[in-house]
Amino acid sequence: MKMRLRILIFCLCIFMFITGSVAAETKDEDVAGIIKALKGWKFGYLWYLSYQNGELGNTTGGDGYNQFVIKRGYLTVQKDFTPWFTGRITFDVTTVKDPEDEPEDSPNNLDGSITARIKYIYGQFNLPDFAFFTKPFVEFGVVHMPWLDYEEHVNFYRCQDTMFLERNETFNSADIGLTFVSLFGGEMNKEYQEKVSHYYPGRYGSMSLGVYNGGGYHASEKNENKVVEGRLTLRPLPDVIPGLQLSYLGIYGKGNKDTDPDWRVNLGYASFEHEYVVLTGQYYDGKGNQKGADENDKDGYSFFAEIKPHKKFSVIGRYDYFDPNDNVKEDENKRYIVGVAYHLYKQHQNMILLDYDTVDYKQPGKSDDKRIQLTLQIAY
Repeated sequence: MKMRLRILIFCLCIFMFITGSVAAETKDEDVAGIIKALKGWKFGYLWYLSYQNGELGNTTGGDGYNQFVIKRGYLTVQKDFTPWFTGRITFDVTTVKDPEDEPEDSPNNLDGSITARIKYIYGQFNLPDFAFFTKPFVEFGVVHMPWLDYEEHVNFYRCQDTMFLERNETFNSADIGLTFVSLFGGEMNKEYQEKVSHYYPGRYGSMSLGVYNGGGYHASEKNENKVVEGRLTLRPLPDVIPGLQLSYLGIYGKGNKDTDPDWRVNLGYASFEHEYVVLTGQYYDGKGNQKGADENDKDGYSFFAEIKPHKKFSVIGRYDYFDPNDNVKEDENKRYIVGVAYHLYKQHQNMILLDYDTVDYKQPGKSDDKRIQLTLQIAY
């Protein structure tokens, strides 16, 4: 009897060992399967959450406001299928602003609603290096236009609000079409990329060239015209003044309207990036805009500075001058921005920015715009 009991216990132990091993192997296979399925996937997000208090100068009388706002929220999903092909989609969370004449009880009234739309959706083809071109690639779909992705990686304070030309409604950052991007002559050394910037780190500069529908990423196309846009950036002295870059942006096409109004942009831009300071200056001369709202000859200029005395703190300042119609006197606007940032985690990623923004409008019927703003930027 005792012998049978011992044999039974021994068999039971063998059975438990085998089933346990199989279960462990199955669990390991499941984990390995999950790891394999996630290989090549990348996820990212970027949020701007603000409190604002001020006077809105774009309406007669300068109506005041006092509000918490979700300025922007981006969620990016990207998959590297092969070393040469990547797919990306970015959702853009924003607050809808319906026209003022839309009745509040209308079923189509979405004023104040928080909604999501597509900002980017494209396939990226990574090309081999050739001649002077380093890490070239092509985006096809709803893609980056040549300028703002570059400028926003020199001036990292998009959370404050849009850059100079976008803020004056010349164009936005994405469109449906095709973009070719490349660095020039290899890359800057590791020390420069770690201490100063690893964005667009071409040793002798970079470029971006594309053809687009012309309406931007949140407007349907109103004509059959295609817009050609190009950015050329040169780093003339990579060993002597590595942070100095000189850029030109050119846009030629028609505004997004069935009347085909002319739209041209000529922009010169100089930037200097250092571990402790960033300085930029730009001059714009053009005609019309992306929306096709007019065919006015326009010009303007903007200066930006960031002082970084400590990795945790930055002080910023910006001055914009914009003339929306060169043929009309006393219609320009002048914008002044000052602010201080505290970097919570990794410089320019997760931070709190307190800024003061004011605009002096010369146009009749417009009062000055004044705003103080506290913004939390969360990025990964």
